[in-house]
Amino acid sequence: MNKINKLFKSELEVINIGLESFYNDLKVQDVKVIHVDWKPSAGGNKKMASMLSRLKAKK
Repeated sequence: MNKINKLFKSELEVINIGLESFYNDLKVQDVKVIHVDWKPSAGGNKKMASMLSRLKAKK
């Protein structure tokens, strides 16, 4: 059996990062899923994230 066929015959297990609605949709379908509540640094603002990383580096 090739790897792709083997993959599609195995039970689906998911790690969801970010959007909790994806996690909820999978749970409703009885998929094994773990949710990681992740958000980008500084809300995704690149300038603020850069400033935060410089502050962390000075510790």
